[in-house]
Amino acid sequence: MTTKHSQPQSTFAKSLTSTSTNTPNFKTTESTEIPSYVTKCPSNGLCSRLPPDCMTCNTNYSCVYGKPATFDCKVKPHVHCVDQNNHEQENFTINMTCQFCWQLATTDYVCTNSTNCMTVSCPRQRYNATCTVRDHIHCLGNRVFPKMLYCNWTGGYKWSTALALSITLGGFGADRFYLGQWREGLGKLFSFGGLGIWTLIDVLLIGVGYVGPADGSLYI
Repeated sequence: MTTKHSQPQSTFAKSLTSTSTNTPNFKTTESTEIPSYVTKCPSNGLCSRLPPDCMTCNTNYSCVYGKPATFDCKVKPHVHCVDQNNHEQENFTINMTCQFCWQLATTDYVCTNSTNCMTVSCPRQRYNATCTVRDHIHCLGNRVFPKMLYCNWTGGYKWSTALALSITLGGFGADRFYLGQWREGLGKLFSFGGLGIWTLIDVLLIGVGYVGPADGSLYI
C-alpha cells in the first residue's frame, strides 16, 4: 500500500517542481521586452533633446500664449539620457514657447504634398494636408494635425526652357508641346503660330508665368 501511494506523490512533487521552475522564466521573458518607442530614443543623449515619444511631461495648458514656459518631464522606461554635465538623470525640465502644435512655424513640421491640385490658377488652390511636428520640437496638443496649404509642387518643368522654346520655336508650338499642352501645340503648328500673333502672346504669357505646365505644377 505504501509503495502504491508513493508514486502519485512523487509525480505530484515533480509537477510542482516543473511549474515553479517555469514561472520565473516566463517573468524574465516579460521583463526583457523592449518597447517600440525605444528605437526613436538616442542613447545617452541630452534629456532636453529627446523626442516627445521618449518622455512624459506635465503640460500646463494655462500658460500664456507666446511666452516661454517650463514643464517637468520624466523619461520613459528603458530610456537613458544625461544632462549637460553628462550625468544620467530621469527627471528634468524642458523650456518651450507656449503654443499649440498647429501654431508652429512652417519649418517646425513636415506636411504631405498633393500632386492633384492646380498650382497655376486664379485664385490659388488649396489642399488638405496632414502635418507632423519634427521630433526635436515641443508643443501643446496633437503632434499630427490637418492643415489647408496652397498647392506647391513641381513636375520638373523649367521656366527658362519653356520661355526659350516660346521665343525660338514658338511658331511651331514647341513651347506648348513641352508644357504638355498638345492641343494648343497642334493649333500653333498648323496655323504657323497664329501667323505670329499667337507666338508673341505666348511669349508674354510664359514670361510672366501665366501659362504653366498642363499638369498644374510649378516651374523649377
